[in-house]
Amino acid sequence: MTSLESFAMPAFSLPVRVYWEDTDAGGVVYHARYVAFLERARSEWMREQGYGQELLRHEHGLVFAVRAMEMDFLKPARLDDVLQVGVGLQECRRASAVFVQEVRCEGRLLLTATVRIAALDATGFRPRAIPSPLLEALQAQQLPAT
Repeated sequence: MTSLESFAMPAFSLPVRVYWEDTDAGGVVYHARYVAFLERARSEWMREQGYGQELLRHEHGLVFAVRAMEMDFLKPARLDDVLQVGVGLQECRRASAVFVQEVRCEGRLLLTATVRIAALDATGFRPRAIPSPLLEALQAQQLPAT
């Protein structure tokens, strides 16, 4: 797994509050809920770049799908915590991207993740190239390797 420590800290962070529906009976966040938190942060990161999911689908015939995900659960999040879900683009190729993500609470690192994304045709869900203007815009947002 690629650790966030080997890259600059993510430039984008989305605050997410933990609600009852996110937790088990002990008030600890279900492991599967982190997948939703990570997805939400990546979607908001894309929107901030000017490429919301509906715009990509309607104007470019493109959708992104998770191909692989690796997560390292370090510490638990709990009911009512306000999490910061960070996103950084590690690599963007012609038809794929790799994001590094983290979840923090009050500065404590709770989770790291590496998420591989595939670019797909919106109608047939077959792999396709990312349109050049979008590819260039995404590549400009790649984190510098340290």
